[in-house]
Amino acid sequence: MPAHQPLDEQEARQHRRPRRSAAKRQAILDAAVALFCAEGYARTSVDAIAAAAGVGKQTIYGHFGDKQRLFLAAVSDARAGQPERGAELVTDTGDPTADLAVAGERILAIVLSPKVSALHRLTIAEVTHHPELQRIWRDGAEPVLDNGIADYLRRCHAAGTLEVPDPPRAARQFSYVLVTEARVATAYGSQPLAAPLRRGIAAGAADLITRAYRS
Repeated sequence: MPAHQPLDEQEARQHRRPRRSAAKRQAILDAAVALFCAEGYARTSVDAIAAAAGVGKQTIYGHFGDKQRLFLAAVSDARAGQPERGAELVTDTGDPTADLAVAGERILAIVLSPKVSALHRLTIAEVTHHPELQRIWRDGAEPVLDNGIADYLRRCHAAGTLEVPDPPRAARQFSYVLVTEARVATAYGSQPLAAPLRRGIAAGAADLITRAYRS
């Protein structure tokens, strides 16, 4: 039995390593979001993020490669609460207006979350001096939300409840109307959005889209 103990200890260490690595990665992301939002993209150094996260600079490079990729990862992490499948975003009851209104409220809960809003404001503030941030934000945006809406609209088209010849375009239209009004109403996420107003914005966007594509 004692002869097997070193192997058991080795296996235990191997199990602990992924957990430690994941914990370090999350610590880096948390520190990056805090510093990016407090100091701005340009003024935040990898050294400062490493110090705040309690890791070495090479650990950051090992996980993310460079500061731009770290920013992209921070954006993705902030959006981690979004649903992974369209079915989780839209519940199909056969009433497109009601279904899109509920989905709209779910989308607003994501895009107006404190971290996502702060990173979005940071991008706007810095994009003139660092246009690559716009590309990073755009390229790093997971299309899950629009894809979920597009999949739902495609099903509506097939069922004949709506006539949507280009579901991806209609999904983007819905998202633009929904998110833009909400961001303006909240000063780009810096002010809270009261529940009645959130429901009203989601219902209005849903009504606009379903009227436009009614069979």
